[in-house]
Amino acid sequence: MITAKRLQQLAPYPFAELNRKKQELKAKGKNLIDLSIGDPDLGTPEPIVTCMQEAVTKTQNHRYPPYAGTTKLREAIARWYLRRFGVKLDPHSEILILIGSKEGIANIHYAFVDPGDIVLVPTPAYPVYSNATKFAGGLPYLMPLHKTNQFIPDLTIIPDNIAQKAKMMHLNYPNNPTAAVAPQTFFDEVVQYAKRHTLLVCHDAPYTEIYYDGHKPHSFLQSPGAKEVGVEFHSLSKTFSMTGWRLGFAVGNADIIKGLAQIKMHIDSGQFMAVQEAGIFALDNEETLTPEIRNTYQERRDVFVEEMKKFGFKITPPKATFYLWTEVPPGQTSATYATHLLEETHVVVTPGTAFGEAGEGFIRIALTAPKEKLIEAAERIQKIQ
Repeated sequence: MITAKRLQQLAPYPFAELNRKKQELKAKGKNLIDLSIGDPDLGTPEPIVTCMQEAVTKTQNHRYPPYAGTTKLREAIARWYLRRFGVKLDPHSEILILIGSKEGIANIHYAFVDPGDIVLVPTPAYPVYSNATKFAGGLPYLMPLHKTNQFIPDLTIIPDNIAQKAKMMHLNYPNNPTAAVAPQTFFDEVVQYAKRHTLLVCHDAPYTEIYYDGHKPHSFLQSPGAKEVGVEFHSLSKTFSMTGWRLGFAVGNADIIKGLAQIKMHIDSGQFMAVQEAGIFALDNEETLTPEIRNTYQERRDVFVEEMKKFGFKITPPKATFYLWTEVPPGQTSATYATHLLEETHVVVTPGTAFGEAGEGFIRIALTAPKEKLIEAAERIQKIQ
């Protein structure tokens, strides 16, 4: 059967191919240590699970939810944003509940991107930014993230004719895959850039609560004027180890939120209200629920980096996220080195090119395994160097 052209223009989803290779080795009985996918291995905190169990029994939660999400959840998000970032949000017009932030990021293109519109997309990056642009008929213009610029896009090198035609800009900090953290001054620069060029800014921020050494990342919305030009996407997936629960939200500019809500009204019927009730509990108790999660990842980061340094590897400890973005050895490409590790050590990492051509020369390692496994992974890698 001939598929639609929008599918034909896409490369195979990188993680699908990685999963295929992993399954082949598993079928051969190989003992894999999988550090490739950003899916927390930590369980959701028990108090959230208990809240969900109780919420599931409530008959009122079995009905269709409000399209924008329950008022109580939107109010809880407003409380959390004010407490965490000092940002005031109107729960009735500046917050929209999503079935995970990924679907909101994808759907926003249908509300604001017409065929032929240019969308500024970072590279390397989460594939949904570029792919969703193409689905909507838009044209991704890639903004490279280079080590020499701390993996922050240099807005000054975007050609004027591109900037004038661009409709939207995607950003993601703390960053996946590079683990970079953007300073507030960069967000301030983005706001002014967006105003000059009438750009809509979409900031994907699911990793703001996975930070280390007490250095809390900023919200894009903390910059003066940010709500005039953009929205921020957030999720409970990483903050509370709730990836499978599919609960996220978009916050910010009321007109942008309205446009996204109109698209979603024709596509989905919202998130199960019991999940939303658990989300309220999680956000209202974030300060007691998240420290253990952060501490676990920080311990893993410190242990793994120390082990790798013992073997002569140069790895910069990330300030946030649970990823390590590290350069491959001389003479190797991202793909050849990731394949080499997979076949020779059975340690699974993600080649940087899975996030775009600008990821060449790097691999991404996810700290989503117990520290004992991370130590074993380091020892396996050392044996083939």
